[in-house]
Amino acid sequence: MSVPQGRRSSLFTRLLRHGFTDPSAAERLLAGEAMDAVRTDPVMLDALGQAADPDLALLGLVRLVEAQPEDTARRELLDTLIAAKPLRDRLLGVLGSSEALADHLARHPGDWQALVTYEPQDLHPGVEEFERGLAEARDPVALRVAYRRCLLSIAARDVCGTTQVDQTAAELADLATATLRAALAMACQAAPEDDRLCRLAVVAMGKCGGHELNYVSDVDVIFVGEPREGADEGKAVQAATRLASHLMRICSETTVEGSIWPVDANLRPEGRNGPLVRTLSSHLAYYQRWAKTWEFQALLKARPVAGDAELGAEYVETLAPLVWGAAERENFVPDVQKMRRRVVDNIPAAELDRELKLGPGGLRDVEFAVQLLQLVHGRSDRSLRSGTTLDALRALAAGGYVGRVDATQLDDAYRFLRTLEHRIQLYKLRRTHLLPEDDADLRRIGRSLGLRREPITELNRAWRRHNSVVRRLHEKLFYQPLLDAVAQLAPTEARLSAEAARERLVALGYADPASALRHLEALASGVSRKAAIQRTLLPVLLGWFADSADPDAGLLGFRKVSDALGQTPWYLRLLRDEGTVAENLARVLSAGRLAPDLLMRAPEAVNLLGTEALDPREHGALEQEVLAAVSRAANGEQAVAAARAVRRRELFRTTAADIVASYRTEESPAELDPGALMDRTGGAVSDITAATLAGTLRAVVREGWGDTLPTRFAVIGMGRFGGHELGYGSDADVLFVHEPREGVDDHEAAQAANQVVAEMRRLLQLPSSDPPLLIDADLRPEGRSGPLVRTLASYAAYYRRWSLVWEAQALLRAEPVAGDPELAAGFVELIDPLRYPVEGLGDDAVREIRRLKARMESERMPRGSDPTLHTKLGRGGLSDVEWTVQLLQLQHAWEEPGLRTTRTREALAAAHAAGLLATEEAQILDEAWVLAARVRNAVMLVRGRAGDTFPSDSRELAAVGRYFGYGPGHVGDLLEDYRRITRRARAVVEERFYGA
Repeated sequence: MSVPQGRRSSLFTRLLRHGFTDPSAAERLLAGEAMDAVRTDPVMLDALGQAADPDLALLGLVRLVEAQPEDTARRELLDTLIAAKPLRDRLLGVLGSSEALADHLARHPGDWQALVTYEPQDLHPGVEEFERGLAEARDPVALRVAYRRCLLSIAARDVCGTTQVDQTAAELADLATATLRAALAMACQAAPEDDRLCRLAVVAMGKCGGHELNYVSDVDVIFVGEPREGADEGKAVQAATRLASHLMRICSETTVEGSIWPVDANLRPEGRNGPLVRTLSSHLAYYQRWAKTWEFQALLKARPVAGDAELGAEYVETLAPLVWGAAERENFVPDVQKMRRRVVDNIPAAELDRELKLGPGGLRDVEFAVQLLQLVHGRSDRSLRSGTTLDALRALAAGGYVGRVDATQLDDAYRFLRTLEHRIQLYKLRRTHLLPEDDADLRRIGRSLGLRREPITELNRAWRRHNSVVRRLHEKLFYQPLLDAVAQLAPTEARLSAEAARERLVALGYADPASALRHLEALASGVSRKAAIQRTLLPVLLGWFADSADPDAGLLGFRKVSDALGQTPWYLRLLRDEGTVAENLARVLSAGRLAPDLLMRAPEAVNLLGTEALDPREHGALEQEVLAAVSRAANGEQAVAAARAVRRRELFRTTAADIVASYRTEESPAELDPGALMDRTGGAVSDITAATLAGTLRAVVREGWGDTLPTRFAVIGMGRFGGHELGYGSDADVLFVHEPREGVDDHEAAQAANQVVAEMRRLLQLPSSDPPLLIDADLRPEGRSGPLVRTLASYAAYYRRWSLVWEAQALLRAEPVAGDPELAAGFVELIDPLRYPVEGLGDDAVREIRRLKARMESERMPRGSDPTLHTKLGRGGLSDVEWTVQLLQLQHAWEEPGLRTTRTREALAAAHAAGLLATEEAQILDEAWVLAARVRNAVMLVRGRAGDTFPSDSRELAAVGRYFGYGPGHVGDLLEDYRRITRRARAVVEERFYGA
């Protein structure tokens, strides 16, 4: 039957007005005779227009009408729809939201009658009602049909707003429970002999266990089996395994009616590698001995759902003490937080902003935060032990563990995100947690949520708003109540008790919770603007402190800095408005002693913690600043104090940059690999030292001789100083050289030069709380027995007559660092033939270097030290790599210009480029050298004093591990990695240095 043109125009307009996006297609669908009643009834068009997708709803209705077996059935369907508004709303609501359920109705056209009932007892069916709905299914295919029929009624109540999202999720979990029971019954019926041998309990986990299931989700389970009376345990477990496997196949396998959902048993002990079914005692033994923190977190939602109810209840009861004692495990909170970060890190970058479940600000953030709080406080407060997220959140709010306003906002956000997830999955009944990108999908979802004016814009706005709320509260939730507990805020609201606050601090890793509470009270109490800002900052800062190896030190350091700068207008404003600065400060304060000690001496250096400000200063600019500061001082001691102040600030800048990069904070220079980071740090510390020496030299000369010293004077850096590889705890190895000015007596010049050296050393050794700067001139000719300073001619005479091969080796790293540049250049010209000998070294010289190295290894290693962990003299450590590289330089630098460098890594790269080292050998040596050098720096950062071995104190060792990115409980992996890397390096040294 065709529609006249005039009426068609009117219908087109009405369809457009009712929200159809393709009125022409809708007209064609309505043109059939079977749709006369729909086309001519304004009630039906209005109802279609209320659907999430009117076009989809109409198409589904046409398919359903056409699928009816006879005209009588079609008329009954349409007449009932027109007469019964509840049915009309339910059916068209489903058809406009779910293409998959429309397909089901087209295949099973009589199932629409499942939506007819609209009685109070039908609003919230439980497991028993669903069991009745599945009871007639005798095989897997029939079970799938019956399951979809039940799902149809759940979806109808959902899209019509008859049920809230938590009720819908609970109904889905109850339907899953009924389905598992039906599938187990089928499995037992197929193998009655197995059923007679064993008791089998099915324990739901995850969202099914928590009564908060999605439309499409794996159903996580754990199977527990026991022998029936008189049965053999081994045979009983085998029988239970066969029943469990059959149950999984019934639910998971695809038939002509599709599948129901996968049954996932991977949360069981040992995961996929473990047996599918264990006895209760086997489960208990595993959880007592081997289980990880996340496994106890997963057991929060364990709930018996099918099979032997008594055995299932016994399983949950038996494991409950272990679950609620999990927070006492070492590294509990860091383990949970690390697992959450790992989940986020595995999300593809292109999906991160659309991921409802796993992304930042998504459902998992709410669930992790709630579960973390449950495990910490549920030990003593049984009211918190719900497996359902929203119920647990309400209990946390009632107990004062979460602020009521925060709990309300989080509840709203969680409900929105779960509803959004439901609507997305309902369309195709496919498992997805991604917000679609297609406008048609977004429009349908927005309208299904009641957003009708501009559904796409309103949906995106609501998604961003709720996502932002979750992100903010996820950071705040675990820490804010601590502040409320000590700051005596909001007296009408429940707050954490002192004991609960201490429990939470202990769980976070604070070793001295009483002191931590005192610090929080001092920082956050009161009504001042300062206290208000601190209460805003501290929740996030506490989280960053807890992410370190020493949260107590971080909080104490923050209190000290705040006490020093709290009245300074820019300080708290900087932390509040510049999130990077606040995070960097937290990382620096909790990473060890050195950087905080430097900061306490100059708290205003906090303003350096912006990312760009952490870049090292150019050597020239740094030296000019030091010289300018020295020139303003009244005397030598004040001048060196001014130079030290610059050094202190720049050392803080360097240590902070090192820590921030190592922690890989959001704004850290993640592009720096460990070698580049070591080069940057070594170069910066060397430049700072050189500038300090230049300033000290200027101060000494100015105070003793005015503008002109009777002799030209230069300082030559040696060792790691000359190689631009100084660590935080390194001495400054130097040589001093002078040359009398024209007309000056040699004796007078030598006397002046020696006075300069003596005064420089005195001034630099004045008592100070700064890290010491020790000048070591023992590499000079004749060592400690020789004069501290020589002329060029004296050096030339000595090297020509007395020089040994080790001195030529030491000169490989000689580089001018301060003083007269022309004199320094003359010294370099003098020593080049010695350190880069033409035709290289003879065999005797090579043997001598090897003998000296072997002697050093046997005599200088501190007694009791582990040679596999000594960074300087140990196996594959700094000395091994450096002597190997230096031997190659002495042998080949005369013909390979690239080897003429004072820097170890540059020389190593040049040796590789020249074919003197294979690629793998060069990489092995480089990795070992960088690692050993960074370990020495890490030890200094953590302990505040130099050391060549890993700390023996467990907390200090953990802090070193954290510097290298090894999380809580994994510092042993750092030691093993260090041993492995240096063992490989030693093998290269044995071959390339010793010729083994």
